[in-house]
Amino acid sequence: MKIELTLNGRQESLEIPPWRSLLEALRQDFNLKGTKEYCKIGVCGACTVLVDGDAVSSCIMLAVQAHGKQVITIEGLQTSDELHPIQRAFIDNLGFQCGYCTPGMLLSAKALLKEIPNPSREEVMKYMGGNICRCTGYAGIIESIMAAAESLAQE
Repeated sequence: MKIELTLNGRQESLEIPPWRSLLEALRQDFNLKGTKEYCKIGVCGACTVLVDGDAVSSCIMLAVQAHGKQVITIEGLQTSDELHPIQRAFIDNLGFQCGYCTPGMLLSAKALLKEIPNPSREEVMKYMGGNICRCTGYAGIIESIMAAAESLAQE
């Protein structure tokens, strides 16, 4: 089955079996290794990507469902020579540790800030509840998202 999509701003097409997950297509067929595989059941957030601007678990989405859609992975978050404000905020506010969950966290944060540009701490905690990090106590992640919201509001 042939799919066509916009992947990180570029038109792409791919002949793919109908049962392949979007995560498998991204990692194996497009060689984009930033999207991580962990739970394979859509509960940990490590495989989060943006599809038409919405955060989705790529491990439970079929690649054929992305046909005709815009998909952004962590590799496509930065669109210039400068880090995206969310990336900068995660660095400045210690929002990551080992980095395994970080790509999914960053993309979930981007979806959150698109939906709620000026979230409260409670809204951040609720929205990010689908992203699991085993290394940190989430304080740096929450601070990073709050700082990113402030930075984006100033732009």
